[in-house]
Amino acid sequence: MQDTTILLVGHGSRNRAGNDEIERFAQAWRERRPEWRIEACFIEYADVLLDAGLDRAAHGAKRVIVIPFILNAAGHVKMEIPAAIEAARERHPGVAFDCTRHLGMGREIFDVLTGQLDRLMRALHMPDPCTTGVILLGRGSSDAGANGELAKMARWIFEDTDHELVDLAFTGVTWPRLETAVQRQVRLGMTQIAVVPVYLFTGVLIERIDAQLARLRAQYPQIAFALGTHFGFDPGVFKLVEARVADAQSGETALLECDGCKYRLAAEDEHLHDHSHTAGHHAHDGHDHPHHHHDHGHAHGGHDHGHACSHHSSTNNRPHAGCAHHAHA
Repeated sequence: MQDTTILLVGHGSRNRAGNDEIERFAQAWRERRPEWRIEACFIEYADVLLDAGLDRAAHGAKRVIVIPFILNAAGHVKMEIPAAIEAARERHPGVAFDCTRHLGMGREIFDVLTGQLDRLMRALHMPDPCTTGVILLGRGSSDAGANGELAKMARWIFEDTDHELVDLAFTGVTWPRLETAVQRQVRLGMTQIAVVPVYLFTGVLIERIDAQLARLRAQYPQIAFALGTHFGFDPGVFKLVEARVADAQSGETALLECDGCKYRLAAEDEHLHDHSHTAGHHAHDGHDHPHHHHDHGHAHGGHDHGHACSHHSSTNNRPHAGCAHHAHA
């Protein structure tokens, strides 16, 4: 591994504390693996963005393993990171660049979330799960597949616990929002509600969640609320990134849902035109980042990207089955 760099690619936050936490994660991982060269960069809202991060990782290396340090695969993971890697290959022809899958919503993150829920139940003094609702609260995306990953976690928690009501909500872009999910659970007779944020690190949206829950506590004084926190430093996350490295070393990295799709390049061209963060345009003030989930140059027709899309399509400018990319005549 002496000639290999592992590059964590974080989302980036307008709240500097969130970026600092990712840097601290990278440092903690270096301490766990002193024989590895581990670097970090960001997609937006940071000093070291993708292009600079890839160049730094390539310096003195023969191989760079890129880990999208992101829970859900939307436009950044499906388009911006692959495009940046392609450009880096041209700048560094003597370096091999490999990209692992994003963190995703698999058993590893499920274990982290159930650990969070266990702690919240203890904070509520172990109430009856039949009267304790659970709300998984994610970032939200116009990419149906990304939202579907969170829905999968909600279903797994329902299957694995005695909670009779497990809902999902989002802090932006899509619905339902937290207050709607709380209203539903109160109407259905829940007397305690455990809110589990599905976030790796702090940021603007974590601050929003804190403010929203303060308002909901005042609005529903009869309900006992317990709020979890971001979990990027959970030991399970370190195990997951190490598993991604092991996959890359064994050559078992899997395709993303849209890798190999012949319509991806056309969709990517439109997406990257509207998402020039890798060129250093990362000071987007006054909003909280819904822009990276829309105008991706492709339509999300209610499906969940269930497979790597390689099907042929007709030339009527409609997305073909299993893929969100437009077919261009």
